[in-house]
Amino acid sequence: MRFLVLSDLHANWHALDAVLNDAEGQYEQIVCCGDLVGYNAQPARVLEWTRQNCVAVIRGNHDKVVAGLEDLEWFNEVAQVAARWTIQQLSEEQLLFLRELPKGPYSLPDFTMYHGSPRDEDEYLITGREAAASFDSIQLPLNFFGHTHLEGGFFQMRGRLGAIPQLKKNESETVLELHPDIAYLINPGSVGQPRDGDPRASYAIFDSEKRTVSLRRVSYPIDATAEEIYAAGLPDVLAFRLYQGL
Repeated sequence: MRFLVLSDLHANWHALDAVLNDAEGQYEQIVCCGDLVGYNAQPARVLEWTRQNCVAVIRGNHDKVVAGLEDLEWFNEVAQVAARWTIQQLSEEQLLFLRELPKGPYSLPDFTMYHGSPRDEDEYLITGREAAASFDSIQLPLNFFGHTHLEGGFFQMRGRLGAIPQLKKNESETVLELHPDIAYLINPGSVGQPRDGDPRASYAIFDSEKRTVSLRRVSYPIDATAEEIYAAGLPDVLAFRLYQGL
């Protein structure tokens, strides 16, 4: 089975569409590590696509806030503005869908999904110290997480920790061959708002038969997403940052 692994879509339809076109014919099922909404201007379209096409979706922190499960005070001012706007764009049925998204961890036969870390759905898993502590909490060797918007991750073998780097800007794919004696925490990166200095949409494909994970990047029409942000009256900074991948 081949899985398209997505995270942090953040209402960016044009980025999601580019990912789907880039990955067409190369997967059988789709999973998502959360944050369908927030920041960008097509929350309803992205949410409906996710509801109709993903076999497994867990909630992210923006999903929780928009659904009314968490207070807005935890967000910065820009994220608060986007969240309030998003709530007004969604129907009661769509808000209920967000409210009922399961909390990670969520396990399928071959891997487990988290939004933040194995220890806490809202923890940012960025440093080696955070990763080392998280490996103590995993149940399966292969794990996917999001939240940081940083492609890459970590691996551990016999107590020794290593890093999985993001792609270079002149690369569109790197393939990891999974070793049976190694545990992995892999971040597919963000579809809708990368923050690793590369503005291209980021995603992964896991092949359970070949035991490989492909980390990928694809360009998308940032101008189209930016124009939607301006037209919606959302903060300009949300458009500016997309061009920089920050």
